[in-house]
Amino acid sequence: MSLSSSQPTLHDPKLCQALLHRLDTLLDRPLRFMEVCGTHTVSIFRGGLRSLLPEAVTHLTGPGCPVCVTHDREVAAFLELAERPDVIIATFGDLMRVPGPDGRSLKHAQAEGARVEVVYSPLDSLALAAKHPEATVVFLGVGFETTAPAIAATILTAAAQHLDNFAVLSCHKLVPPALKALLSDPENTIDAFLLPGHVSTILGLAPYQFVVQDWKRPAVVAGFEPADILDALCRMAQQYRTGEFTVENAYPRAVNENGNPRAREILSQVFHPADAQWRGLGLIPDSGLAINDDFIRFDAFTRFDLKLPEVRPIPGCRCGEVLKGKLPPNQCPLFGKACTPANPVGPCMVSTEGSCSAYYKYGL
Repeated sequence: MSLSSSQPTLHDPKLCQALLHRLDTLLDRPLRFMEVCGTHTVSIFRGGLRSLLPEAVTHLTGPGCPVCVTHDREVAAFLELAERPDVIIATFGDLMRVPGPDGRSLKHAQAEGARVEVVYSPLDSLALAAKHPEATVVFLGVGFETTAPAIAATILTAAAQHLDNFAVLSCHKLVPPALKALLSDPENTIDAFLLPGHVSTILGLAPYQFVVQDWKRPAVVAGFEPADILDALCRMAQQYRTGEFTVENAYPRAVNENGNPRAREILSQVFHPADAQWRGLGLIPDSGLAINDDFIRFDAFTRFDLKLPEVRPIPGCRCGEVLKGKLPPNQCPLFGKACTPANPVGPCMVSTEGSCSAYYKYGL
């Protein structure tokens, strides 16, 4: 049994029950799978899948939440920029409560008088720039391959409109290099990857081939309903049973093999790969996006001669280990005590896609 692009019953409990039975039948060894998408994280917890999976299946949460993987040094840079009276920070709302190394967040900075505006689209930042010619509007560019094309398009629009008081602080992250870093860790216990559906609409399947070629692990792109996820797990188990490992697309209704070439073209027009800091994973070569020379006037790092400050990690926060699949959220000594969604110590408890937040809401 597998799901087709026309499958109409993704919420059908009988379908999920049948897939669970099939998974149990296919398993001939333990299976430790990692999701690398925050939406998958929430879907797995909210759907109660962790309690339904066969005993041989272990779910590892991974670095799939863009806010969570944003490094302490990057948050410190956000706060440093926010202190400048000639800067207006434009950001998505989920960054507002992410604590910096000293516990302060953009929300604190805003309350103290910093000019911080929540926007719902990168293009909203251009309207801010047009409205406030006396200041430089800096959009905080975080996220994966899914959101980066829209930010690249915003930079192209700013260039066409000659909005020279607009800039982007690019802290984007690229998923495939992070998977390679996880697999390169000699202590990794990952048997298979549940690949991100949204990111894969941009990338297609080719960028993940190293997972099966170099590491002999299944890698399955999946949708976000419980039946989608269970179908993907069945495919992983089937690959181990046959010993034939592939990058498999279990989400054909949204993802095609070649992804979105136009989105990737816009990305390469504006950005190039660069080394990036990841929470928990550290510095990963060519895992971020820096702005190309043709658009360097929109690069906030260059415009403000900004470097990522050296900072101390947040005391007691174990988000880094959670993001590497090495620590369940509830084993962090701060979880549910000093660190809750109302009073988060680390970013994994802030974001609605964070592992700690999902575990707190659905896993206790």
